[in-house]
Amino acid sequence: MTETPAAPPDPWKSFRGVMAGTLILEAIVVLLALPVVSMVGGGLTGWSTAYLVGFAVFLVLLAGVQGRPWAIWCNLAVQLILVAGFFVYPAVGMVGLLFVAVWAILAYLRAEVLRRQRRGLLPGQQQPPE
Repeated sequence: MTETPAAPPDPWKSFRGVMAGTLILEAIVVLLALPVVSMVGGGLTGWSTAYLVGFAVFLVLLAGVQGRPWAIWCNLAVQLILVAGFFVYPAVGMVGLLFVAVWAILAYLRAEVLRRQRRGLLPGQQQPPE
């Protein structure tokens, strides 16, 4: 009986999971800004509530399209919307800057995995010793 060789691990599957998980975490952080804005900021207005809740919902929806080749760049661009949160409350904008840094690191890691994949240096691309 011949065994079918197992398919090599897909590094992009786990990377998509990391990106989706980061977006979900970011949505939670944005929703946690609601009580801060209501107590410390100028209070929640209809606009600020719609901005924070709408953005969190958008992040959750965006987590579902992480298999697309443009997803990492979309994730990085979307952070500009959160940085614009300085107009809602400065701490929201600071959270945006923090997540810009997180997504920049993830973009660098993506480029590094891609570089190693092209050179055949990923562990899943190595031949087992005979």
